[in-house]
Amino acid sequence: MRLFAAVIPPPAQLAELAREVDRLGRLPGADRLRWTARPGWHFTLAFMGEVGEELLPDLRARLGRAAHRTAPFPLRLHGGGRFGRAVLWTGAAGGLDELRLLAERADAAARRAGVPMDEHRAYHPHLTVARSRAADTDLRPFVTELTDFEGTRWQVTELALVRSHLPGGGPPGKQPRYETIATWPLGGAAEQGR
Repeated sequence: MRLFAAVIPPPAQLAELAREVDRLGRLPGADRLRWTARPGWHFTLAFMGEVGEELLPDLRARLGRAAHRTAPFPLRLHGGGRFGRAVLWTGAAGGLDELRLLAERADAAARRAGVPMDEHRAYHPHLTVARSRAADTDLRPFVTELTDFEGTRWQVTELALVRSHLPGGGPPGKQPRYETIATWPLGGAAEQGR
């Protein structure tokens, strides 16, 4: 199964972002973007790719320990940016050091559980809101509009293990579906696996 560790913003903060994305969707050129599905909005901490069922028990235990060793921390959706001409995202502000630490711990947990992870690179917190449909799409006006976006602060209190169901066939542009398969509270409370 295709898995990643994530922080999922609460519904109120996602609603704030949805209002901002609705506004962006009215800008010239918005039809050249493929807007991401709102139920899937998250901050990926560690992308694991395909993980065999036999690794899941150890992976769950190690992610639980990573969550246990990480105290809750404040975060808010903040501003925006782009990766080249391909990806439009909103960023984060607040406990970025703690978010990076949680990402490092999730990555290490996966490696120690035997998940073959890609080469380690610096963590850049972002939540993807759109992808370009064409190579010549200019994302700069959308980034400019996101510059002043400030979401309401919340306390990150859990680490999630999410399964990605890739679309098989169907209409072009169909998006993955995400399923949270386990969560662990930060700071040492008991596992709340689903």
